[in-house]
Amino acid sequence: MPLTADSDIRTLLENARTIALVGASDRPDRPSYGVMARMQAHGYRVIPVNPQITGEHIHGEFVFRELAQLGDEIDIVDIFRNSAAAGEAVDQAIAIGAKAVWLQLGVINEEAAARAEAAGLQVVMDRCPAIEIPRLGVARIDRDPTD
Repeated sequence: MPLTADSDIRTLLENARTIALVGASDRPDRPSYGVMARMQAHGYRVIPVNPQITGEHIHGEFVFRELAQLGDEIDIVDIFRNSAAAGEAVDQAIAIGAKAVWLQLGVINEEAAARAEAAGLQVVMDRCPAIEIPRLGVARIDRDPTD
């Protein structure tokens, strides 16, 4: 069952440090572009993943082709793909040992969510972390409160 309680979502966001953003865009008019910047402003390291712009940089971060290329431990895989394509990203998140998957606003894939939960991942669905962080008053644990 995806996380829905504010306290559970707040805890997930407070404990996360590194987020992989699947479907990241280098176009300022795309929602993922702004969401990535807002999450970085809140102290997260956000690693963009998009096979169409691999090797480029978004907000100072190298764009990777796929999750399997990431060498870092990933706390949350934030998925900016349509609902049907989200299943593949969830399966990749499971394969790399991510701790959680976050399906963006409008992205609903119950089967993929069930696979993630069965593999031990936390799941948030049909929400945006850039909205939830300020709404919930998230304060990252390793962040200086004066930032």
